Amino acid sequence: MARTPIPLPELERLYALPLFDLIAQARSVYTENWPAHEMQLCSLLSIKTGGCSEDCSYCAQSSHYSTSVEREQLLSKENVLAAAHRARDEGATRFCMGAAWKGLKEGDPRLDNVCEIVGAVEKLGMEVCVTLGQLDAGAARRLKQAGVTAYNHNIDTSPEYYPEIVTTHTFDDRLRTIEAVQEAGMAVCCGGIVGLGETPLDRLKMLQVLTTFATAPESVPINCLTAIPGTPLAAQAPVDIFEIVRLVAIARLLFPQAKVRLSAGRTRLTREGQALCFLAGANSIFFGSKLLTTPNPEANEDLRLLRDLGYAPQVPHASDHPALA
Repeated sequence: MARTPIPLPELERLYALPLFDLIAQARSVYTENWPAHEMQLCSLLSIKTGGCSEDCSYCAQSSHYSTSVEREQLLSKENVLAAAHRARDEGATRFCMGAAWKGLKEGDPRLDNVCEIVGAVEKLGMEVCVTLGQLDAGAARRLKQAGVTAYNHNIDTSPEYYPEIVTTHTFDDRLRTIEAVQEAGMAVCCGGIVGLGETPLDRLKMLQVLTTFATAPESVPINCLTAIPGTPLAAQAPVDIFEIVRLVAIARLLFPQAKVRLSAGRTRLTREGQALCFLAGANSIFFGSKLLTTPNPEANEDLRLLRDLGYAPQVPHASDHPALA
């Protein structure tokens, strides 16, 4: 059952606060719910790259656009496991796998392959997250049974702006998948993308939608657009760092027990910019030199930054915290 949304005027009031006042409020909520100086380290692997039938304007993997991404078949279980072992050895505690598909339904043979891979990765003691497009109820249950910890399915932007970004599926299609995931008992990893040409109000409306989910998202990724040559958004300019910090802070205020994740686009952020985001309540990053098809800071750079800030890697499945149940 959907919850009542946070009133938009309240979100606008928070967004308009002096930046340091907003950060102070968010930091207070963060330290109350996450007293340890820990950062969740997530590794992301594309297990099936390119050739997607969807026309998401930001995506290098869409078959609608001419980009440098080459279409590849589903990786073997052995190759995925090798990548998962490397990620774990580098310090990652969550292993995320993405496939460039429109989605999966119960009975799809591809679902059998993915579930086998999930089961193998889960045995490594890592949290397992997947992003495979739209799901029906049966596919969601299968993934849960296989060992998926969380399902990533971003809503990207506001409902009103979404048709400007994607036309091959609707915003409501995204919500239906999220409902199936939650009904199956998986945690939801859901956030948005900054820099699509949206307004600050669109970003607030995106967060407002997240407050209506039957269960609050377990993690809220804040992605910064990586402008890919060949896509319709190739010429988009980066969003100012203070706007990103404001969004992180409001996400922390709205979702005290969620992991707020700095996801794609961190290569455009300075060390100081990332530190401000952590101060405002971000406590999760994607970790490793590549995210699906786009670059990411090297693992040793991230570890150096976290050491300088006094952070340690977050232990997976912390049973004493309800957000990780």
